[in-house]
Amino acid sequence: MALFAACSSPEPTPLSRSAQFTDYPDKLFATFEVSCDGPGARFSKAGKSIYECRSSLPPETTAFLILNYDGYPQSLPQGVRRISSTRNTAGYRVDAELYFLVPQKDGASKKVPVESPELNKELILLYRYFGGTPL
Repeated sequence: MALFAACSSPEPTPLSRSAQFTDYPDKLFATFEVSCDGPGARFSKAGKSIYECRSSLPPETTAFLILNYDGYPQSLPQGVRRISSTRNTAGYRVDAELYFLVPQKDGASKKVPVESPELNKELILLYRYFGGTPL
């Protein structure tokens, strides 16, 4: 039994959407802001540490989210990309979130995370390009 366990491949570890930067990643955040374009895209910034891009979704995605997450059709779902930074002893930790916000009839919104190994790999490449070390 021990031999079988030793020969089996380990479970793949999920890729993190976080990275460590020695210095504040100004260029990463500037690029994020510029990339928030297209129909229905809206960029917002909360202080120096949280950047967010909300965008309208294609009709098929909108319908899927409303039907599968009990959405309220009078207020349409949005795609949200958010990056934030936190100062720590090694410099700055940057975290990315990707999710859909599906408005509910009671006025609240349901947060539906976007899980995608491909997007995680793209984030890692982006972090490395701007000098970060993925966590």
